[in-house]
Amino acid sequence: MRRTARLLTGAALAAGSVGLVVGPAYGGDSGGLEVFPSSVEPGGEVTVHTEFCPRGAAAGDASAVGAGTFTLSPSTHDEQAAGRFRVPPSAQPGTYEIVATCAEGGRKVTGDLVVTLTAPRGQTHPRGGVKTGVGGAFGRDPVQTAAGVTALAVAAAGGTWLLHRRARGDGI
Repeated sequence: MRRTARLLTGAALAAGSVGLVVGPAYGGDSGGLEVFPSSVEPGGEVTVHTEFCPRGAAAGDASAVGAGTFTLSPSTHDEQAAGRFRVPPSAQPGTYEIVATCAEGGRKVTGDLVVTLTAPRGQTHPRGGVKTGVGGAFGRDPVQTAAGVTALAVAAAGGTWLLHRRARGDGI
């Protein structure tokens, strides 16, 4: 009897989770705002448009990237709204959600904008070592390098000899 109850409970849970996965055919207030270019550098201009706003009028919001609000107005294409905004030079790299709210009906449509930092054309990347002023283990004069290594070796040998005498009890 328990086995049958477990099977029925498992089947009911599986059916419920299939219903959760399928979901409604109409997703509601997501997507539908095309952002061009989809990837931009700080200071660049972005154009957005959507065909989901009746009569082509909407209020845009790019405050996520720091650009504030902008207006989408009817474009030359039938039933489309289009608008522009400039990404502030202080914008940080990342992905930002741009939102437009249709004037008629209040429907919200969204799109993603990627802000990237790229090197300007013609810029070269540094090569070689960094001159910090500290110097390295091997200077320009091999005689000084050899003298330094010899001094370290003598100091190490003398320290070992003193520790050995002290451990035997001979004193210093």
